[in-house]
Amino acid sequence: MGSVDASETTVTGWAARDATGHLGPYTYTLRKTGPEDVVLKVKYCGICHTDIHQVKNDLGASKYPMVPGHEVVGEVVEVGPEVSKYRAGDVVGVGVIVGCCRDCRPCKANVEQYCNKKIWSYNDVYTDGRPTQGGFSSAMVVDQKFVVKIPAGLAPEQAAPLLCAGVTVYSPLKHFGLMTPGLRGGILGLGGVGHMGVKVAKSMGHHVTVISSSNKKRAEAMDDLGADAYLVSSDADQMAAAADSLDYIIDTVPVKHPLEPYLALLKMDGKLVLMGVIAEPLSFVSPMVMLGRKTITGSFIGSMDETEEVLKFCVDKGLTSQIEVVKMDYVNQALERLERNDVRYRFVVDVAGSNIENAA
Repeated sequence: MGSVDASETTVTGWAARDATGHLGPYTYTLRKTGPEDVVLKVKYCGICHTDIHQVKNDLGASKYPMVPGHEVVGEVVEVGPEVSKYRAGDVVGVGVIVGCCRDCRPCKANVEQYCNKKIWSYNDVYTDGRPTQGGFSSAMVVDQKFVVKIPAGLAPEQAAPLLCAGVTVYSPLKHFGLMTPGLRGGILGLGGVGHMGVKVAKSMGHHVTVISSSNKKRAEAMDDLGADAYLVSSDADQMAAAADSLDYIIDTVPVKHPLEPYLALLKMDGKLVLMGVIAEPLSFVSPMVMLGRKTITGSFIGSMDETEEVLKFCVDKGLTSQIEVVKMDYVNQALERLERNDVRYRFVVDVAGSNIENAA
């Protein structure tokens, strides 16, 4: 990090400059460290499917230059005078949001991810009017409320995906009362979020069925991740045999897909929890829901409290994410591979080991 003056620090990130989504070195300045701010040197950052949506403007709201990355693990190098929870040298994490209003009902209930004035880690505007930039960068400044300590016993590169993918599956299981051992759950889609869904649900004592469109991932689902069953959604006989068998389905598919085949798998009062970011309408016929008192719902990441909980849960249960660590100069190839689902199961960028400040 290089200093511009006493109030600003120059950093290097890898940014998209247009909707091609191609990333390259980009130099910008961080805001002055505030009373409740934590300054971290970024060590690792996971790559989420949402990063593709954002850099390619799939949702129609992207602003450039954009430094993506919201599964950030770093080392604290400075704290503001009102920060008491963190100190220099701590290994910490930053997730999907970096600000909220602190006054609305969700904020007061400590589910600040549902605040209508939440501030995204990147592709947003901070309270000082500056654009927010994410973890594909050498450093970040983040309000202490949106920082979590990475517990001892959890490698920083392993922790990165838990800050989005991990808490994304943990939060709805907790909120909807689906942590009881013996439940039967389905995981639809076996990517970064889906593979954590299998691991977390299994650790809660659930019978877990992975649902996929082909047999291609059967061995990895059953042998590598420990799923109890594997269901091919394109096989009508298999789907019919599995009707009314699941208490819940975690639907991680990030593209438009039919819901009715999966609603049929749910028991009475079963829940289909949507997690994929999809910019097109989904449809179903109402009797599919009415005749079993079934629920279609959604869940978005998790709260800061839940993020701390899932980190501890993973340490206590010995859970890790399955990752492929890459350098920053490989990030464009990684995004291309992620788009075609060619990763098992999460890319994590070794930011500190990529020497990106000398690449600008």
